[in-house]
Amino acid sequence: MAGNSRRQGAIRKAGTKKGAVVGSGGQRRKALEGKGPTPKAEDRPGHKAYRQANAQTKRDQARQKKADKPELIAGRNPVVEALRADVPATALYVALNIDIDDRVNEAVRLAGDKGISILEIPREELDRKTNRAMHQGLGLQVPPFEYAHPDDLMAAARNSGEVPLFVALDGVTDPRNLGAVIRSAAAFGAHGVLLPERRSAGMTAVAWRTSAGTAAKLPIAVATNLTRQLKAWANEGLMLVGLDADGSVDIDELELAADPLVIVLGSEGRGLSRLVRESCDATVSIPMAAGVESLNASVAAGVLLAEVARRRRLAGRV
Repeated sequence: MAGNSRRQGAIRKAGTKKGAVVGSGGQRRKALEGKGPTPKAEDRPGHKAYRQANAQTKRDQARQKKADKPELIAGRNPVVEALRADVPATALYVALNIDIDDRVNEAVRLAGDKGISILEIPREELDRKTNRAMHQGLGLQVPPFEYAHPDDLMAAARNSGEVPLFVALDGVTDPRNLGAVIRSAAAFGAHGVLLPERRSAGMTAVAWRTSAGTAAKLPIAVATNLTRQLKAWANEGLMLVGLDADGSVDIDELELAADPLVIVLGSEGRGLSRLVRESCDATVSIPMAAGVESLNASVAAGVLLAEVARRRRLAGRV
């Protein structure tokens, strides 16, 4: 009997211990429950893809912040060229006590004729405004560029009564190339230029000057997602033609030229990105002499746009 009492007492004592003695009370089952799908790499802090995405976002934000500020074209020749080309400007800065030559006189005269403010400032202040560029005593302030919406490009084409023709840039990062493409697009009858929001040159003072002022006459839009926008245009009946060194057809066989068309240009180094290339109805190459390196984006764009314009004239579809 005494042994039984001791055993029962031990059982009662064990029942008073903290924590579960018999069973887990469901705790083990909860511990084994899944935590949902694994987040994407770019959403996981500490992952390389997350750091890269964050770094790109910061670069884009810095670029947008810079784009919201006026820019200065520096140097006597660049300033005169910009004024001759009717690049929109808000002020001409002239350093005090500089040597006057024909370029300075012309810059002041052109600015006065266009109603642009002419401000004389100390050289040190002009140094600061131009980030110590070789300004030679002249700086032309260009306001932030106002981009259009992609829908505005389509509206402009429809209102023209002509067959739509657009140029889209896929990763062209050199502002000089961008300006030259815009100039060619305007010269050969395009209704607008489309840029991707990321990894692309913007309308800086350099692009303005290279475009020879045509950026003021041709709508330039920005797409949040270039591939998605191209597909949206394709759904509206536009044909997508990518310019590529290994194109499926060469420029002499481009039968789509007279159709509603988007010409897509790739970056200077990589060419067309995979998704953009897969979205294209055709890719076109430009035959060249053996041993010659490929053309840069702006020159190739000019060649292709000239051929499209020629075929449209012959077809009576300009």
